[in-house]
Amino acid sequence: MKFSYVMLPDYPLSESLRSIQLADELGFHAVYAADETWHKDLWLLFAAAADKTSTIRMGPSVSAVVLREPSLVAQAAATLDELTGGRAEVVLSSGNFGLLAQYGMDWSTQKPLTRVKEGVHVIRTLLDEGAITYDGEFFTYKGLFTFARPVADRVPVKMGAMMGPRSFQVAGEISDGCHHALGYTREAYRYVYDNMRIGAERAGRNVDDLDIGAWCVFAVSDDSAKAKEAAKSMVGLYASSMPDSLLERNGVAPAEMKPVLDKFVGGDLAGSIDATPDALADKLSIAGTPEECIAKIREIEAGGANHMICAITDAHLVKTFMGREVTGLPGVDEQLTLIAEKVMPAFA
Repeated sequence: MKFSYVMLPDYPLSESLRSIQLADELGFHAVYAADETWHKDLWLLFAAAADKTSTIRMGPSVSAVVLREPSLVAQAAATLDELTGGRAEVVLSSGNFGLLAQYGMDWSTQKPLTRVKEGVHVIRTLLDEGAITYDGEFFTYKGLFTFARPVADRVPVKMGAMMGPRSFQVAGEISDGCHHALGYTREAYRYVYDNMRIGAERAGRNVDDLDIGAWCVFAVSDDSAKAKEAAKSMVGLYASSMPDSLLERNGVAPAEMKPVLDKFVGGDLAGSIDATPDALADKLSIAGTPEECIAKIREIEAGGANHMICAITDAHLVKTFMGREVTGLPGVDEQLTLIAEKVMPAFA
């Protein structure tokens, strides 16, 4: 089981750079960030971190192919790969549906999986060959070339997916893996694994050679109650993007989630937190002491995940997104240290 750290780049940049350096020193596999207009630009942040780190990998999880033209993703990834000496990665998806709505886009009319499939092909081709001629449904190129060249033999290009089953099957067939967001049960990852295996076998590949990432809301502290309070505060924010089928694979009935989402969508953020039962928050996060987090991760690992991607939640994020003060919770750097010292050794 690999361990990585995914950030929402909303902190002062000097703090984010220090956190990336610390994660590198602590032996984390990668640091990822959301490639969304809502946040600071991850490509510039990771470029600034390149010469301050030595082994940690970097890239978007995820970059939205609807908003970020895939040839430009390939250009940025190749440039980052050169800067980091071969440590760039790309995770591609159709994007955050809430963000697309703010651009006046209805995701259901965008044929998201077709776009992502074409985007993976475009990025893979440009990274590997430096040029592309392609006539797709959404992307067309006539001899497009780039002098932005990676130094790695192969820059991983993966897919991000939540619903399935077709997206998981396509990830297993054409990409280097899948980052599955917001799954918290053995059943959720068995569903991902089984469908990725269908796609992998279709392409003559071994699913166990692919990256199967668990992108999870994560809060760890020696004080279990503080960690769970922080995670509970963010459930409405993240659950607003979860399809009913994923809620059910997490053991949550959509009707159980409705009071929380009604408050959140209506703008009553504090009300959405108050409407979240503790048991529901436990189902939709990994939070608590290191020992409690280990137990939850073991369930995910048993389902087939081989990569834990920790979306660390701290007081800054809770205040920024939900407007609520949480006291006594370790910050990002303290949580990175707790994960490295007390969680990762259990999976060595």
